[in-house]
Amino acid sequence: MKKFLALILTLAMALSVTACGGSDDTADDTADGEGAGTEETVDYSAMSDDELKAAITTITEGTLKVATSPDFAPYEFYAIDESGNAQLAGFEMSLAQYIADYLGLTLEITPMDFDGTLMELQSKTVDLGMAGYSPDPDRESIMDFSDIFYEGGQSFVTTQDKADLFTSLEDTNNPDYSIGAQNGSIQADLANTNSPDSDVVLLPKVTDIVTDLLAGNLDGAYIETVVAESYAANYPDLAVVLEVPYDQAGSVVGVSKGNAALLEGVNRAIAAAKEDGSMDQFVAEANEQASGDIIEGLVDGGETSAEG
Repeated sequence: MKKFLALILTLAMALSVTACGGSDDTADDTADGEGAGTEETVDYSAMSDDELKAAITTITEGTLKVATSPDFAPYEFYAIDESGNAQLAGFEMSLAQYIADYLGLTLEITPMDFDGTLMELQSKTVDLGMAGYSPDPDRESIMDFSDIFYEGGQSFVTTQDKADLFTSLEDTNNPDYSIGAQNGSIQADLANTNSPDSDVVLLPKVTDIVTDLLAGNLDGAYIETVVAESYAANYPDLAVVLEVPYDQAGSVVGVSKGNAALLEGVNRAIAAAKEDGSMDQFVAEANEQASGDIIEGLVDGGETSAEG
């Protein structure tokens, strides 16, 4: 009996030592920056640029992977050069290159439909999404928002021959009207909010919306103001007739959820681009390019890479 009690006591002591040892390892891991709560305790804002760059991790080491939807001029689109080649352009694409250069990374851009950019961010197969995002609270579960880098607005668009039908947002709410918006976008929410009794038609690309407007398949559509103005400059039959109120005006970069170091780096790059005047230059150049020969939508080819 005494031997049995001694054995039980020995086992209890061994288990106690093991448990204490486990607690010490966890504490050490946390102190070394390997614990589960480390991301919350590191103050990346206090780091120097060099320290921050060393702390940043991306999906592929040394590469900044960005998803975009190139149907949103002047944000992102294809500009046709003198040789007839399509080159990815737009002020968000210029900003993407600036961010990559600022962080010392090689830029890799993958064009896709707008919905795809959200899915890629949610699955964390890209580092950033840049597709005319507004900081919609409904998206906070799939991405982190950068600081706002561009102040924009929202508009209601129709054709010149129907412009007199829409003198207020109330006029858009009519069961006899078909109203378009891009699927998965802020504009889709605006359409459902302001025109709930209309036939709201959600399409994958802004180019599809414009095509259907011009063909008479849609009576109107919700499109970001600067994008709507760009299309109207190229298609005189379009009319930007109404300003649409929206509390979250402004554009942000979508950052892979939980990558606090990268988010800090993106915000520093945005601040630098605004301070040195680069952002204003990017917008001016994109607006000029968007008024020329362009393609809005996907073209043949896969990833678009740029050295940074």
